[in-house]
Amino acid sequence: MYQPLQFKAKDSAHAVELMRGYPFASLISNDDEGFPYVTHLPLHLEQRGEQLVLLGHVARGNSHWKYLAARPEALVTFMGPYAYMSPQIYPDLVRVPSWSYLTVHAKVTVTLIDEPVVKDRLLKKLIGDHEPAYARQWRALEADYQQKMLGAVVGFELTVVSLDCKLKLNQHRPESHDKMHNIYAAGNDNERALASWMKKLGMVA
Repeated sequence: MYQPLQFKAKDSAHAVELMRGYPFASLISNDDEGFPYVTHLPLHLEQRGEQLVLLGHVARGNSHWKYLAARPEALVTFMGPYAYMSPQIYPDLVRVPSWSYLTVHAKVTVTLIDEPVVKDRLLKKLIGDHEPAYARQWRALEADYQQKMLGAVVGFELTVVSLDCKLKLNQHRPESHDKMHNIYAAGNDNERALASWMKKLGMVA
């Protein structure tokens, strides 16, 4: 990822916040021909001491798990809020449009999980993230149906080896910050999220 220093997050907590707040990620590795293969999926983030681990699963019919078994390294990307940035935020006219966005790239090593009890624990963590009330319905399903569903997926742990977090919010153009924040604060969900991040980073009062 192209990473100018002014946009590089200095606090790893920012990456963690984005991964938790925007958990629908892209898992990227190579297929058997060496071409990038991408699966879009939700991931559960755990902090185990200093170590970050991502938990998820793919359908058994998705060949990605086989590629990961053969080459257990991958890239995971998380896309946070993003929005168009108009040159009207500047006090002068010699400017061009751009985009603001927040993203995380995590290099990971992969451990596949195919033991039913461990997969069941993994699924319950994802249920807890997105619909805790469904846990009761899942537990009430017939045991043979649960086993069939568990057999239809392959789980994995992704151990984070390195993180890159890019917070592209025009930090190097302070003359634009107040107007940029005001426009985003009055905008759509993505724009309001970016306005909040500008405050979080101390770019505006």
